[in-house]
Amino acid sequence: MKGVVGSAALAGAGTAGTAVLESVTNPTGSGGGQTNYFAVENTAGPAPRGMPMVPIEIDDNGDIKGVFPDVKEVETETGGTKKQARMELGGIEYTPNWYQYCGVQGYGGLRPDYDGDNYFRFSGAGYSWQPSGGKVNIDEFDDYDTWENDYGDAGIGKPAKATWRSQNTDNTIPILIIRSPVLEDRVESAEGEVAEWLEAATDQGVMAIVNKCTHFCCAPQGFRTSNYEGAEDKIYCQCHQSIYDPFSIVKKSFVAFARPEN
Repeated sequence: MKGVVGSAALAGAGTAGTAVLESVTNPTGSGGGQTNYFAVENTAGPAPRGMPMVPIEIDDNGDIKGVFPDVKEVETETGGTKKQARMELGGIEYTPNWYQYCGVQGYGGLRPDYDGDNYFRFSGAGYSWQPSGGKVNIDEFDDYDTWENDYGDAGIGKPAKATWRSQNTDNTIPILIIRSPVLEDRVESAEGEVAEWLEAATDQGVMAIVNKCTHFCCAPQGFRTSNYEGAEDKIYCQCHQSIYDPFSIVKKSFVAFARPEN
């Protein structure tokens, strides 16, 4: 799989190598380079870092969508213009770089000129309770504080699998959505930069994550999907037993791949 080995190696690269890496990646595409982002923490297994969060909004109809960075025209070195996605959100620079790993950098949904909306849509390969398609609406999570399945504790949250910015594209950006009273408590108790981020990136106990393991790029089974030791109340990746805690939000850094221009 293209970029698999590189993603693991680059994730451990230090700041000293950033300039060299950027000189290699940036001329062949957009973005890339050393990137700070907020993630759900990897707590076990070989994953080198946490999976990136996607900030969310809930519209007046209750439909949930991911926030994509503001897009504007900027001048290029050759005197032309191009579209660039970048914004300040929750105290951090938010760009598509957050998701430019494991091949996602080449997905059409990360392009600033993507022709579609930002709403999450249910994935056909999701939890048994969820619809097979359509926009994700918060009403679907009304029982989030009592929901239970065969794994973990009841009442800690209700998950769903979805897609984002993947209409009429060759690739699908996989999303894990969780609505949880535990997250609501975290938002209330968090301090510093994590508190600022959660206030901006979550709403009504709803959070979203790009569901792409940072180890070997699998799509994890999801939240509360396994009895593997330590994974019952967490996100479990079946490929090499990496585990992520969705309620431990951390600021991380990695070297993002450049996005192909074409």
